[in-house]
Amino acid sequence: MAVQRAASPRRPPSPRWPLLLLPLLLLLLPAPSEGLGHSAELAFAVEPSDDVAVPEQPIVLDCKVEGTPPVRITWRKNGVELPESTHSTLLANGSLMIHHFRRERGGSPSDEGDYECVAQNRFGLVVSRKARIQAATMSDFHVHPQATVGEEGGVARFQCQIHGLPKPLITWEKNRVPIDTDNERYTLLPKGVLQITGLRAEDSGIFHCVASNIASIRISHGARLTVSGSGSGAYKEPAILVGPENLTLTVHQTAVLECVATGNPRPIVSWSRLDGRPIGVEGIQVLGTGNLIISDVTVQHSGVYVCAANRPGTRVRRTAQGRLVVQAPAEFVQHPQSISRPAGTTAMFTCQAQGEPPPHVTWLKNGQVLGPGGHVRLKNNNSTLTISGIGPEDEAIYQCVAENSAGSSQASARLTVLWAEGLPGPPRNVRAVSVSSTEVRVSWSEPLANTKEIIGYVLHIRKAADPPELEYQEAVSKSTFQHLVSDLEPSTAYSFYIKAYTPRGASSASVPTLASTLGEAPAPPPLSVRVLGSSSLQLLWEPWPRLAQHEGGFKLFYRPTSKTSFTGPILLPGTVSSYNLSQLDPTAVYEVKLLAYNQHGDGNATVRFVSLRGASERTALSPPCDCRKEEAANQTSTTGIVIGIHIGVTCIIFCVLFLLFGQRGRVLLCKDVENQLSPPQGPRSQRDPGILALNGARRGERGQLGRDEKHVDMKELEQLFPPAGTAGQPDPRPTDPAAPAPCEETQLSMLPLQGCGLMEGKTAEATAPCAGLAAAPPPPDGGPGLLSEGQAARPAEARVTQPAHSEQ
Repeated sequence: MAVQRAASPRRPPSPRWPLLLLPLLLLLLPAPSEGLGHSAELAFAVEPSDDVAVPEQPIVLDCKVEGTPPVRITWRKNGVELPESTHSTLLANGSLMIHHFRRERGGSPSDEGDYECVAQNRFGLVVSRKARIQAATMSDFHVHPQATVGEEGGVARFQCQIHGLPKPLITWEKNRVPIDTDNERYTLLPKGVLQITGLRAEDSGIFHCVASNIASIRISHGARLTVSGSGSGAYKEPAILVGPENLTLTVHQTAVLECVATGNPRPIVSWSRLDGRPIGVEGIQVLGTGNLIISDVTVQHSGVYVCAANRPGTRVRRTAQGRLVVQAPAEFVQHPQSISRPAGTTAMFTCQAQGEPPPHVTWLKNGQVLGPGGHVRLKNNNSTLTISGIGPEDEAIYQCVAENSAGSSQASARLTVLWAEGLPGPPRNVRAVSVSSTEVRVSWSEPLANTKEIIGYVLHIRKAADPPELEYQEAVSKSTFQHLVSDLEPSTAYSFYIKAYTPRGASSASVPTLASTLGEAPAPPPLSVRVLGSSSLQLLWEPWPRLAQHEGGFKLFYRPTSKTSFTGPILLPGTVSSYNLSQLDPTAVYEVKLLAYNQHGDGNATVRFVSLRGASERTALSPPCDCRKEEAANQTSTTGIVIGIHIGVTCIIFCVLFLLFGQRGRVLLCKDVENQLSPPQGPRSQRDPGILALNGARRGERGQLGRDEKHVDMKELEQLFPPAGTAGQPDPRPTDPAAPAPCEETQLSMLPLQGCGLMEGKTAEATAPCAGLAAAPPPPDGGPGLLSEGQAARPAEARVTQPAHSEQ
């Protein structure tokens, strides 16, 4: 409408850009929903359904198709197209009418079978679901009602069974008169059972079962019911006369689970599921005194049902059970979608169906069964159809058919192959020639037409035994008409085909060609040797099953190195991976060779040398086990480990304490302190304070003074290292005769710590004068001088770690 308004002469012309954008907008619109599985080009609006026909009567099989005309409709019976005849007529809407349905009798033609409606137009062909058509029948009774005697107040039950198509309707007559179905004491079950509860004398009579369907009417033999006098009233245990039967139904049918119980007092009948799940209330009713009726059954109703007869007021009960199996015909959860793909690409259809039992999925291409092979693959239990390297021959309507014992269903989709005009044809004269065991040379000729726009070729390679998804490609320039394919496996068949590519797309694939690589002798097998004892070896290697395919296996040789000749060959199949050598010389060194061979010859051998001398010596030198000694040693070792752990923990604790208390008093000196402390020619008392002050300032510049602006405390340093006199000046303080000699041989050494040194007391063994701080007289304020080696063990360390709190 918008386009028509733009062209109206009564209004000024509208801009043409909406018309130009219209195709783009149409492409951006979402594709129409395919929820019903219908293809827009050709699909079924109505499909034939299963039916029962009356012999010699007409029957119509419905079929209605929607699609692009002209559409041609035909019918198949049991997979064979029905010919035109006067016996049947194809109606204008596509339905099939059989004028006089024939039933098979004595080899005469029959119209019974599976019918399919087939529709075809220029896009492809589709086939409807199968509809099974059967003739209406009625057999004779194979179970007639039996005479019954019952007490007043008791229960009577009659049953008849008969087969027919469609399923016969069962009614009952008493004395040739239909029974009163409004009487609550009379219960008629659809499967042909009559139950009478609370028997009375007037219930006596002759009962007949009447079965009827569109084919015929049948009446069973008569069965007499005799009602005796009232019961004695004595106690009777509850009992189940008839329990539920195993049933197999299709969804939407009605399940009848019978349960007839007797006893005095009258038992209470209840139902439950064996799996503990609730039975539910929707569509559930109890008919008569205990029959369970489930209307419109679903798959969820499947299970084992338990009928229980309980004596009132007690836990005395009797049970019977039956299994209900509900089948569901196949229905689609996901329909295949129509797609368009460029030539040479891959097309994929997905179709998922559910049902009970699980349906089997098959695919049709234009009505013909499509199996895996070539460039067609089926995966995920046939739910995914993949077509690789599509061409014009793959353009068709594809159908997914899901079928189980309960029914079948189909859905269709169309594949459109996009083919650009002017594309080159397939490359010609493709040949493949083996060059070596790992190389094949492939050559070809350029296509016949449209070769000017070719930009290159792509060679498709795969092992002939591999599926198409394992194919790989190699690109070739447009001016090259041969290519050497390398890195192939020896003695292996490969498939090759090639395509020509242009800016507008690829050509169709060339005809595939096969070539096998040349064979070669096998590689050396990996071999390991294990000494089993003083005179036996075990040889181990990887099995090569492929050797058996090429008339091959292994050859084993061995010899003592003192001999020139080998024992062997010992021939072993390719599936063997070990061999034992026994009765060998314990004192000899053996040379073992293993090689693989095939129809192309022997491969290189793997050689191993092994000595049995060590094994025999170990056996001879192994002393007997002294278990008591080892046990004692183990106990001693365990005790030592425990003591060691305690000592280690104690040391760690002391180290931590030392670091905590020594953090304040640690004196760090730079690496060049040692040079600055070297004694010049002059009195020590005149140089030590300056040296300490200098080093204290440098330390402060890098450390604490740079952070908290503290100055060096000279008094604190003097307490740690009091000024010393000139070298050789006597100490005026009294000395302990038991103390060691003066500190002429005591010097300060430096331990590097992150570029600085930690000063500690150290006794030098040399007799040279002290290179560090010499002994000094007591300071004027009576402070302590430098202690001797024995005295400096703990106090000097205390002063270093805590300089602000020196001993008084």
